[in-house]
Amino acid sequence: MKLQNYARIIRSKNSGPFELTFDILFDSLEDYEYFVASRVLTKEIFARLYQLAPEDIITFEEFKPARGIKITIPRPWAQGSVGESDMHGSQQYANLLTIEVPDKK
Repeated sequence: MKLQNYARIIRSKNSGPFELTFDILFDSLEDYEYFVASRVLTKEIFARLYQLAPEDIITFEEFKPARGIKITIPRPWAQGSVGESDMHGSQQYANLLTIEVPDKK
């Protein structure tokens, strides 16, 4: 199953003019724990998806009370600068949509 069909919310947004934040939120604690345990999204995998070095990722946090994962990275360009193509950072999550989540056994 693809992550877009498994998670309730997958989004990206600005975290100030120099950073982007990604949120992946799940309906249930069971779904969240299964996804985290599957290891289909780690800091290293995210870095490859977004062509970053893992050490450039500012935050990669699994937060059980919110049943979610938060990832923060530097913006490729400052918000609103020349060459910047997504003023609100709201279109950057697309690389996450097709991550394959293994079937529960």
